[in-house]
Amino acid sequence: MTHAATAYTLDARLAADTLPVAQLALCEVRLMDDSRFGWLVLVPRRPALEDIFDLDAGARVQLMAELDRAARVLRAQCPCDRLNVGALGNIVRQLHIHLVGRRGDDAAWPNPVWGHGTRMPYAPTAGRALCAALRLRLVTPTE
Repeated sequence: MTHAATAYTLDARLAADTLPVAQLALCEVRLMDDSRFGWLVLVPRRPALEDIFDLDAGARVQLMAELDRAARVLRAQCPCDRLNVGALGNIVRQLHIHLVGRRGDDAAWPNPVWGHGTRMPYAPTAGRALCAALRLRLVTPTE
């Protein structure tokens, strides 16, 4: 399947619910604007993708490498007991992968974060500061 005529655009709901963090080789990394959880969303910058299996083999390998990098950064910046990974796509069809840092004392523990309580957006300065700290960790080479 070719997508030459279609350009990548971020789904409007993802754009509204998240804050920009960084651009990796394949994915746009965004912070879910819910201060109750350390929560990143990775969106492959390719048009017309709905499932991980829509990516070619090389892109799937790249996606896993970027998920690994993002997971390590999220754990370092927002310590957690568990890291939940999900690519549901039931509401937003565009392929996006959630990395949610979970703690035993978080607002939804041990249940899923989706649909639990009311989202608590970051204060503007706090959201920008967290995005900047995450960006710095994401783009700084690791040893």
